[in-house]
Amino acid sequence: MPELPEVETYRRFIDEIAVGQTIAAVQVNDAHVLATPEDQLRAGLVGRTITGTSRLGKNCFVELDNGQVLVLHFGMTGDIGAYRDEPDAPRFTRVALHLDDSGLRLAFIDPRKFGRIRLAESAAAHQAAKKIGPDALAITAAELQAKLSRRKTLLKPLLLDQGITAGLGNWIVDEVLFQAKIHPERLGASLSSTEFKALHAAIQLVLTTAIAHEANYKYFPKGFLIHAREWDDSATPGSDAHTFCPRHPKVKIEKYYVGGRATYLCPKCQPAPTLVPAAQAAGG
Repeated sequence: MPELPEVETYRRFIDEIAVGQTIAAVQVNDAHVLATPEDQLRAGLVGRTITGTSRLGKNCFVELDNGQVLVLHFGMTGDIGAYRDEPDAPRFTRVALHLDDSGLRLAFIDPRKFGRIRLAESAAAHQAAKKIGPDALAITAAELQAKLSRRKTLLKPLLLDQGITAGLGNWIVDEVLFQAKIHPERLGASLSSTEFKALHAAIQLVLTTAIAHEANYKYFPKGFLIHAREWDDSATPGSDAHTFCPRHPKVKIEKYYVGGRATYLCPKCQPAPTLVPAAQAAGG
């Protein structure tokens, strides 16, 4: 699934080729991805000039000269591309914006069709309507602590909640918690101020690293947990060296499920939370 780093890469691509361009036509190959009716989308886009781009979590905004925004959400398999002639259109192009000045066509690509395209009055209006929290790159340590410190809920599902902070997906949360040395089954309310600062710093580290490498995970630092994930292809074929903690070469990375999501952690770096006896928890 495209996460915040991929979407930021897409945003920069759109910004480079489309800002300043006028939309001459909207080509809809598959209306399944439209969250705004096709005739309304076309009326709202044709003749409008793209003035900028922005992003909130996994949402990319194409800003128009009338103040509205085209909202792109990439679902499970979405991507962005560009082409000039129809025979060169990327496979699974669902919608294409024909750009008048350059002759390029901006392609919304989505093999599994879980992505969505819609018009909104503004990025702020879309954020309010969808109840999306602050962007994970923009949230402060104090804001993060305020949102989590009273929550008696497992930390991993909290960090995946886009209403708390936007843009953290499954592998990112695992990486953040590994870098912060915090177990994913800690309760939000159990973290100390020092741990909240470490958690915030880890969010910034993981996201900025991923963006710097244009979300090409095989080039991430060797000290990143991501190389132990089962779909990583950077390890030597036939070797299981990447399944060990980069900090503790003799400790194997463990995989299990938290909140129904596949979760990777180092049992030494991220010690399991201590269970409080029932009598003690009840004040007995």
